[in-house]
Amino acid sequence: MLFFLMDVTAEFGTTPNIKQIAIERCHRYVTLVNPNPKYTCEAVWQEFEKAVFRRSPCNVQVKDYKKMFQAIPQILPCDKLLFWSKTRGFLERYAAITEPFWTLEDTLVGFVFNDLIWCRQLAEDRGFDYQSCPKWSACLNHPVYSLWKQASQNFAVAACGNITVLLNGSIHHAFNKKSMFGSVELDNLNPRMVTHVHIKVVYNLEGPFMESCTQGSIMGLIEVLKQRGFHWTCTDSDFNV
Repeated sequence: MLFFLMDVTAEFGTTPNIKQIAIERCHRYVTLVNPNPKYTCEAVWQEFEKAVFRRSPCNVQVKDYKKMFQAIPQILPCDKLLFWSKTRGFLERYAAITEPFWTLEDTLVGFVFNDLIWCRQLAEDRGFDYQSCPKWSACLNHPVYSLWKQASQNFAVAACGNITVLLNGSIHHAFNKKSMFGSVELDNLNPRMVTHVHIKVVYNLEGPFMESCTQGSIMGLIEVLKQRGFHWTCTDSDFNV
């Protein structure tokens, strides 16, 4: 399951049956995907719901999800983490030809809330708004964005050993400082814990070939890694989709 950052538009309200979907996904994760009897899915949902209902739809802050994340601590494997930006369509094919890796969507939070939308109604004590949710750009602290920001930060903080960064060389600004990777995950990677960053630039089957390890925004990423003391390599992949 892959998570895709999107600007929630007014015609989309909270995902129908969100509670049922989230709890069922949680049970599937803790029993089949990554078994862990310590997690209580109903308790996770309760903390999530409290966070969303605590504030108005455009003011749910990262800190509001603190208790939810505290209820689901997770140790991630070293040498397995993959960070991606604008390469959603490449991941499944890439996974088929590489060793197993972990993305944010392989964590419990990522698995449960992937592609879901949520916001409460303007009036308190009215529950979720299933008719419309505000755009991300219209909110200082959008409830969906704030959760993913915290999840992304936790994912990056946990990174250790060798990590991979998958970028799309068929578009301009393959590395975007305003993306979740560029604005949150990159800042939270620790050069004392991450021994090597491998940048993998992939392309659409028929191009275009816009950026590479030596051209475009990816050079900006490399410069950031150099300045922060990371060991790194960059490969223009012959893997195409």
